[in-house]
Amino acid sequence: MDERAIAALMREGERLDDLQRGGLRILQRPDGFRFGTDAVLLADFANVRRGERVCDVGTGTGVLPLLLSARAEDTTFTAFEIQPEVADMAQRSVEINGLQARIRILCADCREAAALIGHEGHDLLVTNPPYTAQGAGLVSPEKTRALSRSDSEATLEQWMAACSRLLKNGGRLCCVFPAPRFLQLCDAMRGGKVEPKRVRFVCARADAAPKLVLVEGLKGGRPGLHVQPMLITHDEQGGFTPEMRRIYGEEA
Repeated sequence: MDERAIAALMREGERLDDLQRGGLRILQRPDGFRFGTDAVLLADFANVRRGERVCDVGTGTGVLPLLLSARAEDTTFTAFEIQPEVADMAQRSVEINGLQARIRILCADCREAAALIGHEGHDLLVTNPPYTAQGAGLVSPEKTRALSRSDSEATLEQWMAACSRLLKNGGRLCCVFPAPRFLQLCDAMRGGKVEPKRVRFVCARADAAPKLVLVEGLKGGRPGLHVQPMLITHDEQGGFTPEMRRIYGEEA
């Protein structure tokens, strides 16, 4: 898409950021919710496979479908976002990248997703659930950030149940979540008949406690957890570790 057509799709206050993946770009608002390192880590962790049908619940600005589309050919994506203005921004990012044939953005509550597109039709589901439980922590005064970061619409248990309804039996659910709430996440996944199978904790430095956890579950899977080595994001000098540079597409 040429620059004039891109400019016509942009709204006041938005900027166009480079995703450093084959020329992919994404619309964001500096004063609204923006994707962070957690989404980039999840895109790497999910191991999307060629030809899979993928669903993203709580897509925000659409960063996960965009990043994953560059990792495997012939994948198709359906992404849900409850906030109309954010879903609209995600849709326009899809158009800017010419990916309308592969990525569909729907504005809907996650609890309505299976009713809209059908039950058990996806091979992989990726999700970055709201991090803060209802009534816990500080709530952002900026509406889009508040809805993206807290269980203000659906509880974690409802969120995981909605995700499970979209997955085939044997399908994979990959998510990123605060490490201190890891056990609550596992309980919610199991409540939706998704068994946690692969886990990787993320910490800022080798001597720091984990802040995030990446989890892959298998719908209908048997118990048995594989804990991967810790992912350390920064070295002693404060720069990215070689693995983080690989994840971000930088030269090690």
